[in-house]
Amino acid sequence: MDTRERSIRVLMFPWLAHGHISPFLELAKSLSKRNFITYICSSPINLNPIKKTLSPKHSISIKLVELQIPTTPHLPPHYHTTNGLPPHLMGPLKRALDSARPVFSSILETLNPDLVLYDFLQPWAPEEAALKNIPAAVFFSTGAAASSLLLHHSFRAPGSEYPFPGIYFRVLSSGTNDHVRVRECVERSSDVVLMKTFRELEGKYIDFLSDLTHKKIVPVGALV
Repeated sequence: MDTRERSIRVLMFPWLAHGHISPFLELAKSLSKRNFITYICSSPINLNPIKKTLSPKHSISIKLVELQIPTTPHLPPHYHTTNGLPPHLMGPLKRALDSARPVFSSILETLNPDLVLYDFLQPWAPEEAALKNIPAAVFFSTGAAASSLLLHHSFRAPGSEYPFPGIYFRVLSSGTNDHVRVRECVERSSDVVLMKTFRELEGKYIDFLSDLTHKKIVPVGALV
């Protein structure tokens, strides 16, 4: 019998940034050791470098799926990535990805995976998966400490006290409400939230996140 017939098939949908795609790819490599077939879905400009570096061994279990994002005069295909993207186009890039929702839906229909793993800026991805009775879970590639601050601001009322004052970030406006996106991504995740971390390293943040989101936080390691 073909081994792939018994494999679990996972569609991965990272945000359009190499810093996000890389952890998804490393997770795919880790899962390939456990009889998983993974499909990484992104824009062609983001997938091209992966095509050049993916080993023949990993190419058997890791497939690249091009997501055709609508093009505009201000957002041509080479800007369908955060790499080299002018800051003022970050909001338009997020909205362009939103407009690719029907394309993503068609990909889901074609592949019919067993699971969808998505990033924290695409709250419509789990909705599309749910319409097809496919479980979906959000994957945070930023670690538990940074994610705890982001999710605190996404779930708590403005001005509420954050319990780890040593952690902070500078807020940059992108023309989209990312806190709403992040909260919806977590709320629509199927019972669990995957996170690039170790409990031994960030246990207190993992516990905080579990209490905050009412989800089980699943550490997947450093992925390096």
